[in-house]
Amino acid sequence: MNTLGQILRELREAQGLLLRQVAAVLEMDTALLSKFERDERKPNKEQVLAFAKYYNVKADELLLAWLSDKLAEEVQHEDLAQEALKQPKKS
Repeated sequence: MNTLGQILRELREAQGLLLRQVAAVLEMDTALLSKFERDERKPNKEQVLAFAKYYNVKADELLLAWLSDKLAEEVQHEDLAQEALKQPKKS
Protein backbone atom coordinates (compact mmCIF):
# COMPACT_ATOMS: atom_id res chain seq x y z
CA MET A 1 0.00 0.00 0.00
CA ASN A 2 1.28 3.46 -0.82
CA THR A 3 1.91 6.03 1.87
CA LEU A 4 -0.28 9.08 2.10
CA GLY A 5 2.58 11.18 0.76
CA GLN A 6 2.94 8.98 -2.31
CA ILE A 7 -0.80 9.13 -2.92
CA LEU A 8 -0.85 12.93 -2.61
CA ARG A 9 2.03 13.28 -5.07
CA GLU A 10 0.36 10.90 -7.55
CA LEU A 11 -2.92 12.82 -7.33
CA ARG A 12 -1.19 16.15 -7.92
CA GLU A 13 0.93 14.89 -10.80
CA ALA A 14 -2.03 13.11 -12.43
CA GLN A 15 -3.79 16.48 -12.62
CA GLY A 16 -0.67 18.20 -13.94
CA LEU A 17 -0.46 20.57 -11.00
CA LEU A 18 2.59 22.20 -9.48
CA LEU A 19 3.27 22.13 -5.75
CA ARG A 20 2.85 25.88 -5.54
CA GLN A 21 -0.57 25.72 -7.23
CA VAL A 22 -1.94 23.19 -4.75
CA ALA A 23 -0.32 24.92 -1.79
CA ALA A 24 -1.84 28.26 -2.76
CA VAL A 25 -5.37 26.87 -3.01
CA LEU A 26 -5.04 24.97 0.28
CA GLU A 27 -3.41 27.99 1.92
CA MET A 28 -0.25 26.20 3.03
CA ASP A 29 3.42 26.70 2.47
CA THR A 30 4.85 24.99 -0.62
CA ALA A 31 7.69 23.55 1.47
CA LEU A 32 5.18 22.00 3.87
CA LEU A 33 3.26 20.38 1.02
CA SER A 34 6.53 19.04 -0.35
CA LYS A 35 7.34 17.52 3.04
CA PHE A 36 3.90 15.88 3.14
CA GLU A 37 4.52 14.33 -0.27
CA ARG A 38 7.96 13.06 0.77
CA ASP A 39 6.55 11.65 4.04
CA GLU A 40 8.82 13.91 6.07
CA ARG A 41 5.84 15.48 7.84
CA LYS A 42 2.33 14.20 8.42
CA PRO A 43 -0.77 16.31 7.79
CA ASN A 44 -3.46 16.49 10.43
CA LYS A 45 -6.92 15.04 9.83
CA GLU A 46 -8.40 18.35 8.69
CA GLN A 47 -5.64 18.74 6.12
CA VAL A 48 -6.25 15.20 4.86
CA LEU A 49 -9.94 16.04 4.41
CA ALA A 50 -8.98 19.23 2.55
CA PHE A 51 -6.78 17.21 0.19
CA ALA A 52 -9.63 14.79 -0.47
CA LYS A 53 -11.99 17.63 -1.30
CA TYR A 54 -9.46 19.43 -3.49
CA TYR A 55 -8.48 16.32 -5.46
CA ASN A 56 -12.12 15.14 -5.57
CA VAL A 57 -11.41 11.71 -4.11
CA LYS A 58 -13.16 9.79 -1.36
CA ALA A 59 -12.06 11.03 2.04
CA ASP A 60 -12.00 7.46 3.34
CA GLU A 61 -9.28 6.57 0.81
CA LEU A 62 -6.94 9.26 2.11
CA LEU A 63 -7.93 8.77 5.75
CA LEU A 64 -7.14 5.06 5.51
CA ALA A 65 -3.65 5.83 4.19
CA TRP A 66 -3.20 8.51 6.89
CA LEU A 67 -4.19 6.10 9.68
CA SER A 68 -2.07 3.33 8.21
CA ASP A 69 0.96 5.64 8.19
CA LYS A 70 0.30 6.63 11.81
CA LEU A 71 0.04 3.01 12.92
CA ALA A 72 3.14 1.96 11.02
CA GLU A 73 5.13 4.83 12.52
CA GLU A 74 3.99 3.96 16.02
CA VAL A 75 4.95 0.27 15.88
CA GLN A 76 7.79 0.27 13.34
CA HIS A 77 10.46 -0.76 15.84
CA GLU A 78 8.43 -3.42 17.59
CA ASP A 79 9.41 -7.01 16.81
CA LEU A 80 5.86 -8.30 17.03
CA ALA A 81 4.19 -5.40 15.20
CA GLN A 82 3.12 -7.36 12.12
CA GLU A 83 1.75 -10.18 14.26
CA ALA A 84 -0.12 -7.77 16.55
CA LEU A 85 -1.80 -6.04 13.62
CA LYS A 86 -3.13 -9.40 12.42
CA GLN A 87 -4.74 -10.21 15.78
CA PRO A 88 -8.50 -9.86 15.96
CA LYS A 89 -9.78 -7.03 18.11
CA LYS A 90 -11.19 -8.20 21.43
CA SER A 91 -14.27 -6.47 22.80
